[in-house]
Amino acid sequence: MTSNPLPVNSSRLGGCTLTGAISVTSHVRDAVTIIHGPAGCSHHNVSLLHASWLDNDHAILPELVSTGLSETDIVFGSEETLRKSIRHAAGRDVRAIFVLSTCIVETIGDDVAAVCAEEYGIPVVPVPTAGFLGGTFHDGVNNALIALAATAGPCRKTGGINIIGEMNLEYEVEENYTEVARLLSLLGLTVNLRFVHDISYDQLARLGAAQLNILRSPALVPVGEVLKERFGTPYIPSFPHGLSGTLSFIRTVAGACGIDGQEAVSGECVRQEEMIAGFSDLANKPASLDHTLSGAEEILAAEELAAVLDLVVGAPGKSSRLPVSAAIGTVGTRRMLHRWRRAIHA
Repeated sequence: MTSNPLPVNSSRLGGCTLTGAISVTSHVRDAVTIIHGPAGCSHHNVSLLHASWLDNDHAILPELVSTGLSETDIVFGSEETLRKSIRHAAGRDVRAIFVLSTCIVETIGDDVAAVCAEEYGIPVVPVPTAGFLGGTFHDGVNNALIALAATAGPCRKTGGINIIGEMNLEYEVEENYTEVARLLSLLGLTVNLRFVHDISYDQLARLGAAQLNILRSPALVPVGEVLKERFGTPYIPSFPHGLSGTLSFIRTVAGACGIDGQEAVSGECVRQEEMIAGFSDLANKPASLDHTLSGAEEILAAEELAAVLDLVVGAPGKSSRLPVSAAIGTVGTRRMLHRWRRAIHA
């Protein structure tokens, strides 16, 4: 994927609270996610997951169940319908059940938490996901991560690093993880747990064992704070973006773990210089940066990279339009450089 154009992530990183929560719970591979609401809520999200996961070479659909509420349920209450769905799911070969509420369920006042607290033989975890009061996709992600964290008890610190809140629906999710793991390896560190990406329910018990949590983005700071209070684990608020951001990331991780990171920083600096030299053909080219759907970190990383390359950044329409993507680490920056080369020489 070094030179492929990066498709827009807006359709998969935006949306309702329910979608954000499903993007988390569906990555616990031996659990069932029950969507407590009308069938349409489930249908929409299954379609999105199917398309997104195929794009990431993941062809296995998650275990999703809909309570399929009818008009009668909505008028008279649907707690018994939920109870029957949980009992049915609990009879399958699964380790846990996650129950995600919907806007209509919150509106009619179902006590989802009370139904989930009944005895079913396996853990049943409620996740509040009604977004009609202003909840967003990221709220759904945070709510799901916090609910799943509550299932993990205290444990002995064994070291390693937790990766928190990967954007499971984004393009290049595996490439971004691989790059962060590579940077950690420069400091002799390994990943303890991907919370939550393609793990088993039993692995959640290792959540408190790590010495440091690394959040995918600052939007996850509420999750970082909950984990810090619950397990005493400090956190870094974001994956590294761009050239200097990557070097700062290595220094910050090293400091948090009590490691001398100077050798790792020096080695990565040389790697970056060699990479930039390989794109000298882009120097002094007229270009503009396409900020569409880019966050502040992505824009700053792109502006820094343009300056290092001596690109002549001009007005849109008068020069090559360069896509700004999430340049995670040095390798992610190289992928963006390949896209810039294609745009400039098109």
